[in-house]
Amino acid sequence: MIDKTTNEIVSTGRRKDASARVRLTPGSGKFIVNGREVKDYLMRDVLVQLANQPFEMTGTVNKFDVRARCAGGGLTGQAGALRLGIARALVENDENLHTILRRSGLLTRDARCVERKKYGQPGARKRFQFSKR
Repeated sequence: MIDKTTNEIVSTGRRKDASARVRLTPGSGKFIVNGREVKDYLMRDVLVQLANQPFEMTGTVNKFDVRARCAGGGLTGQAGALRLGIARALVENDENLHTILRRSGLLTRDARCVERKKYGQPGARKRFQFSKR
């Protein structure tokens, strides 16, 4: 969706318990997450690469400025949420990028999340030690 007042492309991405609201504008490649540079916020190079993956796949590196607000989860989940939000915003901007991003799997929401703990056992799958006698 395009914000009428600021003329920014707005989209949302989610992964695990994290969600990211992404605002994309044509620019020089500035990437701000929660008021900080993406490298300072995500801290690990692998996560920064994960968040930049949609730009690399579509060949739009340094063509858009990104402002994002992330909440919930940890850094890995937030990086995945950023990736989905950016991919959706790029498709909103240019429909021709849809097939590239779809084939790369960047438009699919990763539905995996933590399995709940069951009663009568210490974790989701782990069991208490069996004692025959």
